[in-house]
Amino acid sequence: MAKAKKLKSGSWRCLVYDYTDSNGKRHYESFTAETKKEAEYLAAEFAKNKDTKDRTLNLTFNDAVTRYIETKSGVLSPSTIRSYYSIQKNYFSEIGQINIRNLSNTDIQIWVSDLSKKVSPKTVRNAHGLLASTVEMFLPDFRLKTSLPQKENPNLYVPSDSDIEVLLNHIKGSELEIAVLLAAFGPMRRGEICALESTDINGNSVTVNKAMVLTPEKTWELKPPKTFSSNRTIEFPDFVIDRMQGIEGRIIKATPDQISNRFKRAVRFSKLPHFRFHDLRHYSASIMHAIGVPDQYIMQRGGWASDNVMKSVYRNVIDLESRKQNKKIIGHFEKMQHEMQHNGEKVK
Repeated sequence: MAKAKKLKSGSWRCLVYDYTDSNGKRHYESFTAETKKEAEYLAAEFAKNKDTKDRTLNLTFNDAVTRYIETKSGVLSPSTIRSYYSIQKNYFSEIGQINIRNLSNTDIQIWVSDLSKKVSPKTVRNAHGLLASTVEMFLPDFRLKTSLPQKENPNLYVPSDSDIEVLLNHIKGSELEIAVLLAAFGPMRRGEICALESTDINGNSVTVNKAMVLTPEKTWELKPPKTFSSNRTIEFPDFVIDRMQGIEGRIIKATPDQISNRFKRAVRFSKLPHFRFHDLRHYSASIMHAIGVPDQYIMQRGGWASDNVMKSVYRNVIDLESRKQNKKIIGHFEKMQHEMQHNGEKVK
């Protein structure tokens, strides 16, 4: 048991060995109190709990990330867990072997700065998010002070009505046509479409209550939707429902990745500007906004968890559509003013 020593101030201090760093330097915890007994008691409590602390924190940062992911595997979606493992594998090599107790804000900032030279700001923020969650779990008193790269404005192409018409004509009669109809006029997600079964269709209403997701083991499984708000019922036009008549069991037999690959080829062969299958949801959101559908109904139909989530993802899409509509408005008023001026000159 460590013995306390009296300081010149009259207080008592007791030192207890904590750990040895990578440079071989020994580190001690210091306990100071008004009495010798109290200082030694605090030191004894620390020593008693030290083995537990060592077992918890004597980890490399990479080991800590693995443990964090494992503890969350039962509550997060398989796609999220898969993305965490991908981030860990691809972006944590520079700081992965640092003992998590020795991880400093300087280490983290240097890592962020170096990573920012290689990948997009969004990827950096995603990787830092996993780092922050891991640090919060294992070092709850640690205060992160990281400067992250500025967010980029995504350069999205939003397909137009004419684009959708050209695409649908090209894929008419195929399974992909059904998937595009559900995404563009739903809007349903890829995984939701591939999980849809004939029993989920009642009249013109489609019930969304599951999704096909890729597990960390690289297998496709049906799971409940990612968020509670993703459980919803969507009413479709007759022509969409008619296209699914007579199909029993799963409406789409392909996997989400197969749908994306087929879609990419269809867009290319249709000679359309490049856009992704997921951009059909952008199209749907922008059209609903343009025709005056209130945000709360757009949010409900698309299965967004909150108004903030919807706007954070689609704000630029909606702004783009707003700019298009503003051009129409300005054009109308300019035409009206030109006609007034022309008529005025006739009167003279």
